[in-house]
Formats: sequence, C-alpha cells, structure tokens
Amino acid sequence: MQFEGIYTPVVTPYFEDHSINEAGFEAAIEHLIAAGVHGIIVAGTTGEYYAQTTEERIHLMRLAKKIIGSRLPLIIGTGAIRTEDSIIFAEAAKETGADALLIATPPYAYPTGREIALHALAIDRSANLPAMLYNYPGRMSVNMDEETLDRLGRSPNFCAIKESSGDPNRLHMLARDYPHIALSCGMDDQALEFFAWGARSWVCAGSNFAPEAHIALYRACAVEGDFTKGRKIMSAMLPMLSVLEQGGKFVQCIKYGLTLRGIDAGPPRRPLQPLNKDDKREFAEVWRTMNVALSAIEREYST
Repeated sequence: MQFEGIYTPVVTPYFEDHSINEAGFEAAIEHLIAAGVHGIIVAGTTGEYYAQTTEERIHLMRLAKKIIGSRLPLIIGTGAIRTEDSIIFAEAAKETGADALLIATPPYAYPTGREIALHALAIDRSANLPAMLYNYPGRMSVNMDEETLDRLGRSPNFCAIKESSGDPNRLHMLARDYPHIALSCGMDDQALEFFAWGARSWVCAGSNFAPEAHIALYRACAVEGDFTKGRKIMSAMLPMLSVLEQGGKFVQCIKYGLTLRGIDAGPPRRPLQPLNKDDKREFAEVWRTMNVALSAIEREYST
C-alpha cells in the first residue's frame, strides 16, 4: 500500500455522560471526506483508544467502515500493552475490511528493539495487512531502533512509519537507511522538514478541524514541490500547532476545534478534562488568525 497525502486520526465524539456519540462520529468522518483528506485512522491516540473497552473499539472500527465504505482507505490502530490484545484488534480490523493497520510500540512495558519487532511481527502474522509503524517515544518511552526496523524487514507488509520522535537525526536515519519504509510525518511542527526529506504522507490530528490547511501544505510541498509557498503556509500554521502541543491539552483542543466547525465532539474521557474558558479563547484566536493568514496566501498564489 502506498501512503500518500493527509491521514486523519479521527476523534471519538462523546456525549456529556461519556457515551459514544455515533451521529457525531459520522459527522466528523463525513466532514473529513468532504474536505478531501486521503485516509481515515480509527483508534489512534487522538481517538482516545486507550480510554475505550475492547467492545467499543471493535464497534467503532465497524461503524467507521460502514460510514466510509470504499470512499477512502481505513487504517485501524492496534495499540495495546499486551500483544494478545493487539492481535484481537488486528484480526477484527481484517474482518471489518480495513485497508491497513497502525502498529505502535506497547506502552509502559518498555520493550527492547527485539521485543518491539516480535510484537509487530506477531500482529502481522495474525492479519497479513499492510502496516504503518508508529514510533512515539514521548508516550511509549522507547524508540523503534535499528534492530526493530531490521527485524521487521522480514515482512513486506511494513511499508511506512509514522515518526513522532521529534528527533531530526531519526528523520535523517530513516530517509537514508530505510528507504523501503515510507516516511510519514508524525511530528506536526516538523512537517516541512519531513516533506523536504521525501515524506509523502502526514498523519495529523489537527486535520480533524483544519483539513484545508494540512492539505494545502501537503500539496505545496509534496505535489507541487514549492517549498517557498510551503514555508509561508507552515509559518501561518505554527502558532496553532504550538497551542495544540502546550499544556497537555492536545485531544481537548482537537475536539474544541471540531466544535468551532459545527461538529460537537463532546468532552474527552477521564482522566482528561475539557478546556476551560481561557483555553478556548486562546485556541479560537490562534485558529482565526491562522485562517486569515492562509486566506491571504491563497489569494497571493491565485492571482
């Protein structure tokens, strides 16, 4: 599978009692399809998979497939501490008709490179689907190191990696030494650098509420090769991206951004708490400022 374009890890809307808002989930997915994203990811970090039961996760992947049909690729996250649980999600994804899997390092367990590889290979054997690896040491405590990547070369299904370490040296190493594993940007404020090093896709939570901006940057850099335009778009986006990453309120900001688009994504599940009034005001202001700047760039390049 070729990962190309913007892949959105869709949020899970909840009602105030924290039950799943299925109509909101459908509205969020339809909004993304209409905006022109290139794929949908269910059970990513932004979807709060870690706060859901096994039954809820399987229900959401099936519901997503029913909504999407064959209009876009559907990628299912298999994140879990136990390999056995990840296998359950991978097999359910295959039965559902998913196009690919997102395979992350098991959190908290602090596995070695060899153990990460054996975990991923076990998932691969269970489902035999294309897979995007997910390297996020900020949450998982360890990197998918060279030993992991070398061992995973045993299977052609590992065709991409969402790199979320934030380490430019990792980006360089992956581009140079593992060209058979396609780079996918997983560190939003480094998207320009990823595209410069050959990435063809971007897994970006902010595209839940600002798909137009993310698609514009992808097109400028990856399609048109116009990095002067790309730098202008990235400059306009950076204040918003900075707010998303500050203060541990990432999911809350993404959900509030969707609310500003008219889609009620509801609160996060506990232990997370909703944004307060000051947080909402700050986020709304940077979002408005970004949109004004992006409109000016669009006018500049349309004349």
